[in-house]
Amino acid sequence: MVAGEKELVDRTGAPPVVVAEAVVVGPAGLAIPVAGVKPAQLVDTYTQARAGGARSHDAIDIMAATGTPVVAAAPGKVEKLFFSDGGGGITAYVRSEDGRWSYYYAHLSAYAPGLHEGQQVRRGDPVGYVGATGNANPAGPHLHFAINRMNPGEKWWQGTAINPYPLLAGKPVSR
Repeated sequence: MVAGEKELVDRTGAPPVVVAEAVVVGPAGLAIPVAGVKPAQLVDTYTQARAGGARSHDAIDIMAATGTPVVAAAPGKVEKLFFSDGGGGITAYVRSEDGRWSYYYAHLSAYAPGLHEGQQVRRGDPVGYVGATGNANPAGPHLHFAINRMNPGEKWWQGTAINPYPLLAGKPVSR
């Protein structure tokens, strides 16, 4: 698909969804989870201080207009749809097919139509839309995107955070 074109995505059993821009795949084979965003537009916000230095940012923020489509970075199963008022707001957790990775999408304005727990998604399938729910600043809508390495038996909120930036941007970390 050429940038600027629209494609009607018709997943069997789910409502059709219009994806406004082509899905861009980073060097590690993960789709950049915000439609139309290119690797050069990503900023490494992993480990930046948050809450006045009280915690570290174990994710990257991908800035985009509210309502921009958010897509699955990799195939997997929607493990948990969760609302966290003081945290990520409208969130989705997708566990990789082999169970070793969890992909976390936060501050969504809404889920993609029909998205539900237990649903299998392919790389590039709609997950939701960029927003500023939870503790995000409404003046800066974005997708908070995290990747966690999961051990057997770990739950959706557990795992060990890894930096998504080099996997999506193909650049070394800036620290």
